[in-house]
Amino acid sequence: MKRTTSPRPHLLTLLLLALPLLPLTIPLAAQSTSQAPPQAPAQPPPAPPAATFFGRWAQFYHQDWTGTAPSSPAPPRRGLPSPLDSPPFPASDWSYGGSPVLGEPDTQSYPLMTAINGARSRTKLYGWFEPTLNFSTSAHSNFPVANDATANRLELNQFVVYAERLPDTVQRDHFDWGFHLTSLFGTDYRFTTGKGYFSNQLLDHNRSYGFDPALEYLDLYVPKVGQGMNIRIGRYISIPGIEAQLAPNNYTFSHSLLYSIDPFTDTGILATIKLTDQWLIQLGLSGGHDVAPWVEDAKPSGTACINYTTHSVNDNVYVCANGINTAKYAYNNIQQYDATWYHKFSKSWHSATEAWFMYERGVPAVGGTIAPENNANGAFCHPGLARCTAPEYSAVNFLQYERNAHNFFSLRTDFLNDKKGQRTGYQTRYSEETLSWTHWIGTTVQIRPEMRFDHAWDRPSYGNGDHQNQFTIATDVIYHF
Repeated sequence: MKRTTSPRPHLLTLLLLALPLLPLTIPLAAQSTSQAPPQAPAQPPPAPPAATFFGRWAQFYHQDWTGTAPSSPAPPRRGLPSPLDSPPFPASDWSYGGSPVLGEPDTQSYPLMTAINGARSRTKLYGWFEPTLNFSTSAHSNFPVANDATANRLELNQFVVYAERLPDTVQRDHFDWGFHLTSLFGTDYRFTTGKGYFSNQLLDHNRSYGFDPALEYLDLYVPKVGQGMNIRIGRYISIPGIEAQLAPNNYTFSHSLLYSIDPFTDTGILATIKLTDQWLIQLGLSGGHDVAPWVEDAKPSGTACINYTTHSVNDNVYVCANGINTAKYAYNNIQQYDATWYHKFSKSWHSATEAWFMYERGVPAVGGTIAPENNANGAFCHPGLARCTAPEYSAVNFLQYERNAHNFFSLRTDFLNDKKGQRTGYQTRYSEETLSWTHWIGTTVQIRPEMRFDHAWDRPSYGNGDHQNQFTIATDVIYHF
């Protein structure tokens, strides 16, 4: 995106990486010693509930990783069947932003809530740790690669805590509501920061690590409008696209070039209406991209999307006009037109393709007398122009192969043309190819190693402008709690 400066490195706090292992330090022998009724040897009795909080927490992971967790029938859903298996994929349905999937029940695993109260309450507290490691041919910066923008580092990208209540959108009898609060700490705060939300950490100090309240919204579910309408009010992820800011919601650890420079979060109101099982529309009004409504850069901006799924569920098309206003220059006031297409070839193979066109008017010229916004780039305008329109376009394809419920492979091919250099700092075309493997341990640990090759076609743009090619090997581990 605009963020072209590399963070200043400092030592990673290893304590945060060790915290996820805490439940494993509690011996399972501390569980209740009460005996279950005798059973036939061929069907051993289920483990009795542990007596203590940490015992129940450890028991959840033990059962999850050994495949001995009690099974239960799948909860009912409304609408077309899910096209994908989750896990191993991030979601079981073709995704759209700004709303829970209307008609889909809550099937999330909740280790922490199981330890607290057996996950019986509708309000949930959960999250994850995501330590990462990358090796790069660049010495210092991998930019515009995200989210491992700093080269050759072990770091904590995300420590995330969710507080959430999901509305029940399966039923169509009564009004329901939900809410969501996200606390994010780590190096990835720079890919969620919005001006006015503790943004001085990045805009004024360019800190390696930071905190961001990335999402805060209220969901209002109205069942009698169409086949259900959800109204989201607050700060939410900018809605188009395949990828998202929160780590478990993505096919791969690193992100495409397309993702790394597009909008991150919006604050406003968005209505999502399910017209039929196959058609869905969205209309919204926000204060603009990556800004709080109370800062001077905020501009009233419209969003309109349409989503169509074939009856076979093998194809889905999602088209959005996002953050539309006069396009006058302000902090990240880009106009985005985005289209996504999902296609399922078979049970094992599917693809996800996205393309967008973005622009902003009146961007200050590089080397001119008008200073660009803090932590943003100027545009390489024609000589003599103080300002100009800065356009860019990009496309990406993910090809997925599901090996089994614990493993899938992804091949990503990506192209970006930053025509005036305003998004990356370099006026060039980029391409990248990434091969990634995702492995699940139970349903609570993800390991995602990958190999990636990037190329800048017109001038050296990697390693702070030192070379045109960059090769990285990287991995993350997502530990859900």
